[in-house]
Amino acid sequence: MELLVAEIVDFFYKFLWPMIRISAFLLSAPFFSIRAVTVRIRVLLAATLTLMIYPLHEWPLLDPTSAIGLQEIFTQVFIGVLMGLLLQIINGALVVGGQAMSASMGLSMANMVDPSMGNVPVISQFLLICSTLIFVGLGGHVLVIGLVAESFVILPILESVQVQALITFVIEWSAMIFLGAILLGLPIMVSLLFINMGLGVITRAAPALNIFAVGFPAMIIAGMVLLAMSMSSIGFRITWLWQQAFDKLGQALGVA
Repeated sequence: MELLVAEIVDFFYKFLWPMIRISAFLLSAPFFSIRAVTVRIRVLLAATLTLMIYPLHEWPLLDPTSAIGLQEIFTQVFIGVLMGLLLQIINGALVVGGQAMSASMGLSMANMVDPSMGNVPVISQFLLICSTLIFVGLGGHVLVIGLVAESFVILPILESVQVQALITFVIEWSAMIFLGAILLGLPIMVSLLFINMGLGVITRAAPALNIFAVGFPAMIIAGMVLLAMSMSSIGFRITWLWQQAFDKLGQALGVA
């Protein structure tokens, strides 16, 4: 009986370390971190992934209540959260791009409650839904799980991590929030700018025309038509952004 208890404790100490990294990743990664994925589902998913990865590596027997163990807990949480944030930046780019397009159309006040981002404009919510479909269509969930499993080969437990280099890498990659937003929203924003200039010329030519009664509906209709015409190119750009995110995640593991 004592031998059985000792074996269970040893298994728990070894099982804990991959579980911490995977759980931290699922808490911060897109698609897995939305409120629709409840805590129970995340715990079950983290435990399932850990059971799949556990036989593939040798895990250290380390007491999590010791000084080294506490330090290692923070290290594993840091690695998992950082991997999730690298992917979450793409969703940030979609939200900023959608906000810019909504402001150009006159829909900046039309907001929806997003489970992971809070109140976002309807265009941002639409882009996030398209992004989720593209992410799953690309097999992104499989690629991400594969990268998490590969991270235990590149960054094994008790391996030292270059925290400063990783933080610098994430800050540099976070510029994609604004670059991606420009990539997605600039064509529609420029087109709506010219339409707005045309409405201004019409207002100067016919001062009696109520620009508020004509201009706002015209901008909304024109924005919706432009968005529908641009969906194929927007889909290609979102695909490119996800591919860049997967590449950056692999590079970050190499930097660490």
